[in-house]
Amino acid sequence: MENAAEYTQRLLKSGARAHKSMGQVFLMSDEVINGIVSASTLLPEVPLVEIGPGLGVLTRVLAPRVQKLWAIELDKHKIGILNKELSGQSIEIVNLDALTLNLKELWGDQKGYLIGNLPYYITSPLIMHFLEQADHLSGMTIMVQKEVADRIAAPPGSKTYGILSIAVQISAQVTKVMDVSPSSFWPVPKVTSAVIRLDLRPYPGFDVDKKNFFRVVKAAFSQRRKTLGNSLTGGLRLRKEEVILRLQSAGISEGRRAETLSIDEFQELTKAFQL
Repeated sequence: MENAAEYTQRLLKSGARAHKSMGQVFLMSDEVINGIVSASTLLPEVPLVEIGPGLGVLTRVLAPRVQKLWAIELDKHKIGILNKELSGQSIEIVNLDALTLNLKELWGDQKGYLIGNLPYYITSPLIMHFLEQADHLSGMTIMVQKEVADRIAAPPGSKTYGILSIAVQISAQVTKVMDVSPSSFWPVPKVTSAVIRLDLRPYPGFDVDKKNFFRVVKAAFSQRRKTLGNSLTGGLRLRKEEVILRLQSAGISEGRRAETLSIDEFQELTKAFQL
C-alpha cells in the first residue's frame, strides 16, 4: 500500500483539488492516521462511519478493519475519486451533508462508531448533532482545530472552559489523543489541529432538566468577565437581590465567575434558579 503522502500526491497530480469553500485539506501523514486508528474502537462487528473522507487516504486504512463502513462526503467530485480508488471494498459512499446524517437510518438500533476530520467552520454544530444521537453511537475519534479541542477538554478554572466544554462533557468522556501540525496536510492550513476521542456516556449523577441547565449556563457565561451575581442578573433578567439569595441557597458565592464552576455546581445553580 502506498504511504499517505504518495497516495495523496498521486491523486493531486491526476487533478484532485481542495475546495476552499468547503474547508478541504488532505491528510498526508501516516503517523496521524495510525494515531487515529489506534485511538478508535474498530471492531469488525461495530458499524463505522467516516465524516469527510476527502480523497480516501484514511478510508482505505479503516475499511479492512470493519465489516461495513459508510463514508459521508458532500463533494461530488471527491465521490468519483473514492469510487475509483476504493472499489471492491465494503464501503458505502454517501453524498450527504453530515449535519443531516441520521445514524439510525444507517445501522438501525445498533451503536456504531464515528471517525472524521471535521470541517472547521461547522465543527461545533457537527459535534452536537452527533452527541444528540447517543442512542446510536458509542464514541467518536475526530480531528478538529486545536483551539476547539482545548475548549472541549478544558477543566473548570481554565481560560478556555466554557459552554462548549460543558455541552460536550455532560455527554462524553473527553480524551486528547494528539496534536497535528499544519505540515501534515495539503494545502498547509494556517492552524494546528488536534485529534480527540469522545466516549459517549451520561454524565454521572446528572439529575436536572437539560433545557433549564443550559439556560442557566448560558446566562452565567453571557458576561464572562463579570461575577455570577452580575451575569445572572442580566442573563436571567432577575433582580440582583433575588439572584444573590438564590446563589446563597446553592452555596455558591456571588463573587465567583462562570468559568470556575464545575458541572456539579452548575446543576446546583440550576436547581436554585428553577423559574
